[in-house]
Amino acid sequence: MPNYLPLHMNKQALITQIRSKKSFLCIGLDVDLEKIPEHLLQEEDPLFAFNKEIIDATHDLAVAYKPNTAFYEAYGLKGWQSLEKTIHYLNEQYPELFSIADAKRGDIGNTSSMYAKAFFEDLSFDALTVAPYMGSDSVEPFLAYKDKTTILLALTSNTGGLDFQGLEIDQVPLYKKVLNTALTWKHAENLMFVVGATKADHLQAIRKLVPDHFLLVPGVGAQGGSLEAVCKYGLNREVGLLINSSRGILYASKGADFATAARQEALRIQQAMESLLSKK
Repeated sequence: MPNYLPLHMNKQALITQIRSKKSFLCIGLDVDLEKIPEHLLQEEDPLFAFNKEIIDATHDLAVAYKPNTAFYEAYGLKGWQSLEKTIHYLNEQYPELFSIADAKRGDIGNTSSMYAKAFFEDLSFDALTVAPYMGSDSVEPFLAYKDKTTILLALTSNTGGLDFQGLEIDQVPLYKKVLNTALTWKHAENLMFVVGATKADHLQAIRKLVPDHFLLVPGVGAQGGSLEAVCKYGLNREVGLLINSSRGILYASKGADFATAARQEALRIQQAMESLLSKK
């Protein structure tokens, strides 16, 4: 088994980073070869070359990185190798940073066990996004890794998110049923939950259900979510938020200065976070 921090240390290390950096920024490494600077296409591994420069330029401003695996799987074996190099670089150079595989896995038990093995053991990610639709036995193989974090989809930021998540059962929205049920599962303390920034008006109610869990919040920036609104309703005693930004940081410039531009955008967000934290 790889040598990684136990969950309580992961969470404590995350909280320590947040307090030290005055940031709860997660940078999504959703890399599209059609959008990266042209000069990187000459590299042996353009995806990794891009990621390395982004990470090196922003690691002191972010507390977590979240590669979306689809952006690597789309390029076949070479893309998967780029993902592998990226997580190994993060773990070796910046082991304090929290790493999330945004893969949205979830299947019958023995299949989920293999997904968990792939991301938690082979690739040594700290966390993995998981879909709850198939129920407890599809999530428990991930939760069995007591030293890892399972990030359950609760209320997503996409426009169709409420098609099912908002359906009411006994006058209770399905996403609230998911939250309440997940809290009854074994090792529920290892859970985080995805709540989209575009659904900030639901955060106050969600915080009442999961007051102590971290929330991974995508949708700030390109998708139009408000950092201020998310913080108003989502912050808890330990901050309890990871705010993800992808395109706004990655593609701040298409030129040779892309890493510098990415840093400037990350710095802008970090400074906004620092200001909001100071008011709390």
